Amino acid sequence: MTSVASNPRVACTPEEVTAPWLSEALGTEVRSVRTELVGTGQIGCCVVAHVDGDGLPPTLFVKLPNPDEGMRPLLHGVYRSEVLFYRDLAPTVAVRVPRARFAELGEQEGEFTLVLDDVAPLTQGDQLAGLPIDQAVDCATNLACLHGPRWCDPELRRIEGLSAPSVEDNVTLQELGGPAVEAFLSELGGGLDDDERRIMAGIAPLIARWASGRTERFALLHADYRADNMLVDPVGSRPSLACDWQTLAVGLPGRDLGGFLGSSLTVDDRRSAEHEIVAEYHRALLGHGVTGYSADECWDDYVYGLLQTPVLGIFGWMYGTRTPRGDEMFTVLMRRSCRAIADHDALAVARSG
Repeated sequence: MTSVASNPRVACTPEEVTAPWLSEALGTEVRSVRTELVGTGQIGCCVVAHVDGDGLPPTLFVKLPNPDEGMRPLLHGVYRSEVLFYRDLAPTVAVRVPRARFAELGEQEGEFTLVLDDVAPLTQGDQLAGLPIDQAVDCATNLACLHGPRWCDPELRRIEGLSAPSVEDNVTLQELGGPAVEAFLSELGGGLDDDERRIMAGIAPLIARWASGRTERFALLHADYRADNMLVDPVGSRPSLACDWQTLAVGLPGRDLGGFLGSSLTVDDRRSAEHEIVAEYHRALLGHGVTGYSADECWDDYVYGLLQTPVLGIFGWMYGTRTPRGDEMFTVLMRRSCRAIADHDALAVARSG
């Protein structure tokens, strides 16, 4: 991977993404640029930049801070995580991601710019429909390319700005999680069956213990690794890429794997393919030099990690911008994850540590 350009002068609005700014930021001549807004802009602002420049693709994808300047300091942590990943951490792992040409924080909290290569014809995975099994295998082996190269690397826990929650942080998470689960079940619980509602209610008192468990194994975590955050080829001829690194953390790798498989396939597809996919993930880990980690341990960590999507997702639903599609998506996420938790008695696994 080539190095990412660094420049303290960031662009914070589409109007600031000009040919002179891109020329300075990317270190090459950009003669013209035309920008168009894309996406919903719930966390930030995204534009596609059509450029005429030396050594550049015809389109670039530019991520900018929230247009509401008052919101930017509240979102500084997620912006910092994504810049940290693309600027400093992506070159140290092997996970496939869009190429970053510029990643920098500004002088004020909540200011940042990220310039990525446009990856068309890859498209965002469909969370509601679920990934086909072959794409899920590809995404799972790409996940091993994130975890494997820095498996149990103690330096990860010393990186400034990289989330590594303490036991106290996880107790606070549980204190917030209980009311969030209650609110979800009150508003959207009608979309779950009795078993799924029982499992959601059973997760709430386990959050702190689960989130603080199994600290002997750790790696870089995406922490929201699911279909919506995958870029996949509709015809299946190109490998997937992983995107949206705002939730970057250090923790048990099985949490990423469990969160992914528990939420990103239909229940039937997950049941038919999960053993194969976890085995492929494990083989890929070994290929990155991971030792002393058996296939049985990998499977057990996967089951333990099945709580990842309900725990993270409940906060995404509670504090994110509510939309009809969002409510439908979170209902699907919870239903699929709860079925996986029930299939493997993952609540009992979480209780046992």
